Amino acid sequence: MLGTRTSAFLKLSKRDLKYDFPASIVVFLVALPLCLGIAMASGAPLFAGVLTGVIGGIVVGAISGSPLSVSGPAAGLTVIVFGAIQKLGAYETFLLAVMLAGVIQLILGVVKAGMIGNYFPSSVILGMLAAIGITIILKQLPLAFGMTESHAFEMDNGGGVAAYADTIFSSINLGATIICALSLLVLIFWPSIKYLNKMPAPLVVVLIGVGLGYAFQGTSMALIPSHFVSIPSVSSLAEFTGLFVLPDFSQILNKEVWVVAFTLAIIASLETLLSLEAVDKLDPFKRNSPTNRELIAQGVGNMTSGFLGGLPMTSVIVRSSANVNSGGRTRQSSILHGFWLLVALLAIPSIINLIPLACLAAILLHTGYKLAKPALFQQMFRKGLDQFIPFATTVVAIVFTDLLMGVGIGILVATFYILRANMQNAYKFEITEEQTAVLTLAEEVSFLNKVPIQQKLYSLPRSVEKVVIDGKNSKFIDKDVLEVLKDFEQNAMSKGLDIELQDVSYKRKSVRTKKAKLQRIV
Repeated sequence: MLGTRTSAFLKLSKRDLKYDFPASIVVFLVALPLCLGIAMASGAPLFAGVLTGVIGGIVVGAISGSPLSVSGPAAGLTVIVFGAIQKLGAYETFLLAVMLAGVIQLILGVVKAGMIGNYFPSSVILGMLAAIGITIILKQLPLAFGMTESHAFEMDNGGGVAAYADTIFSSINLGATIICALSLLVLIFWPSIKYLNKMPAPLVVVLIGVGLGYAFQGTSMALIPSHFVSIPSVSSLAEFTGLFVLPDFSQILNKEVWVVAFTLAIIASLETLLSLEAVDKLDPFKRNSPTNRELIAQGVGNMTSGFLGGLPMTSVIVRSSANVNSGGRTRQSSILHGFWLLVALLAIPSIINLIPLACLAAILLHTGYKLAKPALFQQMFRKGLDQFIPFATTVVAIVFTDLLMGVGIGILVATFYILRANMQNAYKFEITEEQTAVLTLAEEVSFLNKVPIQQKLYSLPRSVEKVVIDGKNSKFIDKDVLEVLKDFEQNAMSKGLDIELQDVSYKRKSVRTKKAKLQRIV
């Protein structure tokens, strides 16, 4: 039986390889600059970004049940990663948090928590992604203008604001600015150019950047060494293995490490599940990816990445959509793209080091814009204030505090609107021509509905002669609400007001159920 399944899988692999092979090359060309750019934005070694892409392709691709999803370092995690590295003080300590995040994801997958994304308000999730986009844009603007870390932007005691402005403008490199501007134009308009758009826009950006970086040499627009990618070249196995960084296991009891680990695990899982849902919608064969298995794959991938010195990873919609658009059919394309990244890391580091950082900044600026595009804000506003306010609150809170705090604030605001809607939908009320007030209870009546129901019953017009409380639609009525109804009934009877309870029992069993039981007995 096992041999039959293996043979069938091999036949399927050979049949789909003609589609997956070219798709894997396109995904590789898209992934390489993104891996470098995300590592740069995260404040991590550029080698770590490519290493994460390798692990995301080979390890996660081999375990995942998604045919088209591609994993790697995610732009949505850059804010957390950058802050975590600064907070924990050492990259080795951060790697331990990445490993622990992988363990948590693995556990989530084993306990079948793949539906976790459904328990977070969509307004907060979209707000989180938009805030990440804004933060990415703000962090990449200096590199877009060639302002490297070697420039110090400190307020001059003698010159004040004017000297500060002069320092900033004198730090701008015209060559880097031109490269970034042209790169942005290519990223925006290249996909709409017929025939030429078969070549990935990020690859065109890299080629333009390398060409201009070479052309600007010896001119006033020349780039300095700190304006280029810097990946160590390796000439032996010993040098290659020396690039890997191991986690600092001595920090296992550090509570800050666990806070970062849980934050990474939850946010990475949410982003993965959202990406998985989006990719399944793009799949021309309309296949459904197993969410729990994906969490297990991501967990193993992050454990491996953290152990070897890489960054946290997720399923990434940019690479996954490139895979779909390039005709990918199965997991082979994701696995192969991981191998191409590994080959590039070993064979052509000197060529990779010719890429200007301004190119990567442009790619990240474009990515950030897509996450926080104005159309998203307009779309959320059209949905109503109950969606827009939690969304906007999440964006502002994350930009001005941090991601975890911002998401928490957003969830609190969203919860307020959910509770408010629940309270407003507790019942339907009408007064008939016979001066009968009919209060029809909702399907679920919780303790949160106690106050609005009580206020409505005790504020009836004096003209009302009869009150009907209808619970035929209710599957659950909370005890607190039943107490309110009971008290009102006694109060109404003492005032001579006629009251009728339909399918409402103070013992939390409906009259309808009792009648059904009697009919069965007869």
